[in-house]
Amino acid sequence: MNILEKIVIDKRKEVALRKSLIPVSQLESSVLFSRETVSLATALKNSATGIIAEHKRRSPSKSVINHTLNVQDVATGYENAGVCGMSVLTDGKYFGGSLDDLLIARAAVKMPLLRKEFIIDTYQILEAKAYGADVILLIAAILTREEIKTFSEFAKSLNLEVLLEVHNQEELQKSIMPSLDMLGVNNRNLKTFEVSLVTSKKLSTLIPDDFVKVSESGISSIEAIKELQPFGFEGFLIGENFMKTNNPGESATSFISNLK
Repeated sequence: MNILEKIVIDKRKEVALRKSLIPVSQLESSVLFSRETVSLATALKNSATGIIAEHKRRSPSKSVINHTLNVQDVATGYENAGVCGMSVLTDGKYFGGSLDDLLIARAAVKMPLLRKEFIIDTYQILEAKAYGADVILLIAAILTREEIKTFSEFAKSLNLEVLLEVHNQEELQKSIMPSLDMLGVNNRNLKTFEVSLVTSKKLSTLIPDDFVKVSESGISSIEAIKELQPFGFEGFLIGENFMKTNNPGESATSFISNLK
């Protein structure tokens, strides 16, 4: 069993529990539910750098990345750095995140926020909306085509954008549909954890131009971005590179000014 399968088994239990504790009506009546969302896709299209910076305390591949920073400081630092948006990991067991992280980030900044989560139920999409996200992540590796369609259309009905993540050609082909805004290529092999930018380059030609192309994982240098831009990538998700420093906002600031 690979790590993704393990996470999904735990996620199903977790979501069942959350659903039993917090009814849908409570999510729908939250203050943020009626908030006007901000477009990450538009921000990426209009940006010369396309950085989506991440808040991530730990990961299954790296264990602890940074447990000492508070989300508010990280979010404000990223926004001041001029990133296009922020990805907030809300998985607790494997990544040390929570929905409260999303809430705190939302209170601190105006930029688009992505709820980075292993979505297996429409309930989690309602949570994303209720806690202030603008974008949700769908992972093709854990969803059927039917689920991708149902979840992405449901997200659109709530004015949330959808970033769909793929790892290979097969996942990409089953996923392409009009209810997606952005297609992300994850450069990390989930079985071996090895990272290769070749994955993004290979798949770039198969992604229709209607979608904003995003490259994820293993992007830690200006060179990597410069290498991927000619392949049509407009978004670059950077997590550990900023988070492993004492001041992610400052790291993002110098990274972006060097990239320009």
